[in-house]
Amino acid sequence: MKGAGSDFKAVAAGPETEISPVISSAVPLARKMDRSLAHSLAWRAVANWTSQLFSWASFLITVRLLTPADFGIAAMAIILWPYLRVLGEFGIGQSIITLRDLTDDQIAQLNSVGVLLGFAACGLGTLLAKPLAAFFKTEVLAPVVIVSCTALIPLGFKVVSEALLCKEMRFGLTAWFEAILAVVSATATLSMAYFGMGYWALVLGNLLGYTVRSVLVVCFRPHRFAIPHLAALRRPLLFGWHVLVSVVAWSAYERLDNVTAGRVLGKAALGYYGLAWNLANVPLEKLTTLVTTVLPSYLATVQKDPAALRRYVRTLTEALALATFPATIGLALVARDLIPLVMGQKWYPVVAPLEILAMYTTFRSIVALLPKVLTAVGNARFVMWNDLRGLLSLPIAFVIGSHWGLTGIAWAWVIAYPTVALPLYWKTFRTIEMNIGEYLAALRPAGDGVVAMAVGVGLLKWVSVGRLPILTRLFLEIAVGMIIYASTVLLLHRSRVFAFLGVIRQARSA
Repeated sequence: MKGAGSDFKAVAAGPETEISPVISSAVPLARKMDRSLAHSLAWRAVANWTSQLFSWASFLITVRLLTPADFGIAAMAIILWPYLRVLGEFGIGQSIITLRDLTDDQIAQLNSVGVLLGFAACGLGTLLAKPLAAFFKTEVLAPVVIVSCTALIPLGFKVVSEALLCKEMRFGLTAWFEAILAVVSATATLSMAYFGMGYWALVLGNLLGYTVRSVLVVCFRPHRFAIPHLAALRRPLLFGWHVLVSVVAWSAYERLDNVTAGRVLGKAALGYYGLAWNLANVPLEKLTTLVTTVLPSYLATVQKDPAALRRYVRTLTEALALATFPATIGLALVARDLIPLVMGQKWYPVVAPLEILAMYTTFRSIVALLPKVLTAVGNARFVMWNDLRGLLSLPIAFVIGSHWGLTGIAWAWVIAYPTVALPLYWKTFRTIEMNIGEYLAALRPAGDGVVAMAVGVGLLKWVSVGRLPILTRLFLEIAVGMIIYASTVLLLHRSRVFAFLGVIRQARSA
């Protein structure tokens, strides 16, 4: 498979009342862009999901070798990681993708800035290691934080190279880099856990994976360096600043639930909550991230075409909902049987927060598209201020929720997250001139399917409790849920299914 080049500048859209993702033959350029997008997604899906089969097998063994406290220390150590990483990147990658008129010399200057910021972020993390250990009242945490932060240096070297690969739509290559990272990290983590290295296995495994990936990116797409000049970089750095603040705020409120759990409830409770969070976000990370990683490069090419943007939003929203809704809701439905069977009884406290967080991730999976759209059309400043508002409201909800333990913190997401999501919907719909009915129509197939699935699995659980072995019951719940979901979508929305199959056929034929 081979993606389209970066010279596509516009996509023509179909009629406003058309919701089908298949583009009319009258717009061959749009069809070519769709095939390119489908190819890019296919490359990442194949590479990601192949590596995940290996990664999850390793993870399930690792959780039996390590303790909840080990996972808690590792979770504490990466509290600073998202902020330090985005500081090192400074929105440089998004600036290169979105601002289409940057010169080669400006990009070379940004390359130098990225390296300098990588070292600066590592140094800042080292300075904050001891205060963080004191905050969590865990002395062993300081060296763990310092070692984790050394990965920021190779990340600084690859930020421009990776942005250029994305701008050129070479997502097949970046997909394999992600697969290599997953395999290297999983192999190293499992090996070190087996030899009794405890939380160091989690930290060093990730460090090795990130370093290997960064080296590969730079080797495959090198770019020269140049002395930075503020006058030449004012515009991309201002855009990058908006992206930086936005990502820092978003990363903060995404991590502050873990901070609250660790600080108020202790490291063992954080281990339970952290695992529940990771499991609930698997569909979000592996499916939504698959789309949102690729999408900005395509949105940037049609940033002045509202009709094309609308088509991308409704098509990808429908596709994400069809894929993620059954995964997140299904996980919540089977969690009480799945967790003790697969991970052991010691992890049973994970179940309650996992069931609640699955509701949040169901909604979050489709909201994740909206900031990408707004940033691609130049509204990074609005996204920044919206995330700052979330940084004010969500931590308050976490602290209040902690009075009810892990489930209270999980419920804080469900109750407070709409304060972040609703302004994004308002601004996006207004910017791309989309109406709410058009958007809800895109959600209808997945919505009908998960409602039917929940009813069917719920009835099966009520009938089979106490009558069947747990393994048999779990197998039946998963099988029945899949059958009901697929049957409902096929019966009620058959034309939509065939429309998406048409997109897949187009990708295969290119």
